[in-house]
Amino acid sequence: MQIKKRKMIGIVGGMGPYAGLDLVKKVFDLTQADQDQDHVPLAMISVPHKIEDRTKFLEGQTVTNPGIEISKIVTKLSNQGASIIGMPCNTAHASAIIKEVDNRIPEGVMFINMIEEVIKFIQKKYPNKSKVGVLATAGTIKSNVYNNELMKNNLQPIVLSKRKQEELVDASIYNKDFGIKSFSNKIDKKAVKNLEEAIESLIDKKADVIILGCTELPLAINKKSYKSVPLIDSTLVLARSLLTHSNPNSIKKQYI
Repeated sequence: MQIKKRKMIGIVGGMGPYAGLDLVKKVFDLTQADQDQDHVPLAMISVPHKIEDRTKFLEGQTVTNPGIEISKIVTKLSNQGASIIGMPCNTAHASAIIKEVDNRIPEGVMFINMIEEVIKFIQKKYPNKSKVGVLATAGTIKSNVYNNELMKNNLQPIVLSKRKQEELVDASIYNKDFGIKSFSNKIDKKAVKNLEEAIESLIDKKADVIILGCTELPLAINKKSYKSVPLIDSTLVLARSLLTHSNPNSIKKQYI
């Protein structure tokens, strides 16, 4: 392994906190390592109390742009030596938020755009599939985070009805009695059941591949497919991209 050529990975955590941990774990899981020294250098900053809720901002419930604090975290990661940085939060890639980050990227830093990487992955892995289901937060759906990128690449986005979005997905993430943000470890069975119903609804609408477009969804749905329809773990895609840019020689052959 070419250790000297490795670049330090930086992760903007806290959105939510377990999603950040999941990304770190997946970077390690993808790494071909026989000893501690074979792993790439990595730093994560998780300060969720400083980052405004992304969906609330996009829906006009708060005026504080989360991108401002996110950009400060990116700078801190850069100061720690990170030059390949990723953010495990799909909603934070909405144009109104990500532009604040893009405008403040420190010199010498490559910021990996999760949305773009997911689309590239679908095109490479499933070139014959064109109807893409999107399972995500209301903020991600309403701001067309995935829809715009999919259509730009001649792919057809498929989303849930407003009612199913609220009852099946948003509730499974935010509900204080069973949602993932309240129960990240272990995930409540009701959240899993709701999300599986949402996946089935997208399949009924003819989706032939489905993006788990919220980094908290893979905490509940960790299958590679559902009824033969591929499920795209956006966190895993980001982990693969971060590791590839840090040191392509570190990644396990089956993930290249």
